[in-house]
Amino acid sequence: MRERGLASWYGRMFHGRKTASGEVYDMFAMTAAHKTLPIPSFARVTNLKSGKSVVVRVNDRGPFHEGRVIDLSYAAAAKLGIA
Repeated sequence: MRERGLASWYGRMFHGRKTASGEVYDMFAMTAAHKTLPIPSFARVTNLKSGKSVVVRVNDRGPFHEGRVIDLSYAAAAKLGIA
């Protein structure tokens, strides 16, 4: 499955809270939230402007903002250069 669109990230406000998978959100882990991918699953996310790419483990649901495809942890977003 391929999707193209905006990625956002979530950090301090959610750090330490439970995710949809039941695990505690760690903004320094390589994780993400997606609306439909299975929990758990893995996804490759690429910044099309820089060519940087990361693999994240989907452990949560979201994003809940129109037009966004995936919510990344702070760590994943930082590696992509968007945080």
